[in-house]
Amino acid sequence: MTKNIRMIIAVVVVVIAAIIGLSSLFTGGGMISYVSFNEARAAGDNVQVMGEISGGSSSYESQTGTFVFYISNDTGDMMKVIYSGTKPGNFDQATSVVCIGRYRDDAFHADKLLVKCPSKYQDQIVDGSA
Repeated sequence: MTKNIRMIIAVVVVVIAAIIGLSSLFTGGGMISYVSFNEARAAGDNVQVMGEISGGSSSYESQTGTFVFYISNDTGDMMKVIYSGTKPGNFDQATSVVCIGRYRDDAFHADKLLVKCPSKYQDQIVDGSA
């Protein structure tokens, strides 16, 4: 009978795990969607925004321990980003950034940054005259 009880417990655990997995899949649990700057300003939950880094606009505020910079979208709209953490090492070489967090107090407060650097494998012009 002990073997049957173990089998029942194993089946119950598998069923519960399947229910949790399927419910999160269908309800979008754990997925954070990309939104426009205006949608980010209106959203109450965590979202992802992507923008081009505005050159020379970054600063590290040592009193608050935050990294502040501005991003712009394809229409030229600007948004202030506040990241509680240090400046990513490759930030100065980056062309764009994905910010994950939420908009509040007139700025996007990022929990995570995904820095997009230009590819070092871009096509290079080769001069054939030697």
